[in-house]
Amino acid sequence: MNHQKNTNFQMVEQNTTRKNPESTKIVALSARPCGREDGISSNPDLLSNKNLHSSNPVLMPDENLYALCKSYGERARIWRQRFAGLLPEVFKRGLYEKKGFFSIFEFAKKLAGMSEEQVRLVLNLEKRFEQTPALKTLLTSGKVRINKLARIVSIAKPENEIFLATQVQFLSKNAVETLVRDEKFAMENAENFSNTMVNFEKQKGLDINALLKEFLQKREEEIMKRKNKIVEEMAQKQEQKRNEVRGKKKELAQKKSPSRHIPIAVKRILHLEYGTKCSIKKPT
Repeated sequence: MNHQKNTNFQMVEQNTTRKNPESTKIVALSARPCGREDGISSNPDLLSNKNLHSSNPVLMPDENLYALCKSYGERARIWRQRFAGLLPEVFKRGLYEKKGFFSIFEFAKKLAGMSEEQVRLVLNLEKRFEQTPALKTLLTSGKVRINKLARIVSIAKPENEIFLATQVQFLSKNAVETLVRDEKFAMENAENFSNTMVNFEKQKGLDINALLKEFLQKREEEIMKRKNKIVEEMAQKQEQKRNEVRGKKKELAQKKSPSRHIPIAVKRILHLEYGTKCSIKKPT
């Protein structure tokens, strides 16, 4: 009975491969190592260690097991992120229906384990980024995490899309939240000040366009200073990490001190007194 099931399974698998030869390419691509936004592993030595992958987890040391878990988790996150970027195009073509899925949600759940909420978020972001193609490209290419893009969508405009697209790629989640908070604060203050000045102008009959322009210019300068401060903090952290790595390398180099040099005259005296025998007395 089991032999018959295995035979049927092999026949179905062969038929599927004939009907859809592209599936073999997809499998081959999915086997590529990744771990960073560009698909390159952050730990190539670990991924190239075949013995580590084939080892029994029960017999692994804690460090090896943790490194393997971290590597696999990182790879899974990157590929799911890229899969999510394909969903808007899949939805537009109705590809999920052509392949026998009831809905786009079933399609994403069965192929990548994505929830309905995550799928809705991706599709909504794609619509809201219609006027900001730079940010839309980050979404559909899977280069940036969906949660980061969801945080900046409320402040995204054609005027600032290039700046946001640059910042969101290397800022941490907390730094992105700070950036969004500062932008919202500046936008709300500028709007409130503009309304106040317009009302004041109507009441007093004064021309205050110059004052309004000066105020807005100062606010832009303050925002730019905050942005530069965030970038400087990120650069300092990266430099600190590099210094730590250099310090560790220096410590290792210092530990490997060369053997002490013995002058020739001393060697001759020792040879005359002890010959080829060791001069150190053995414990009794």
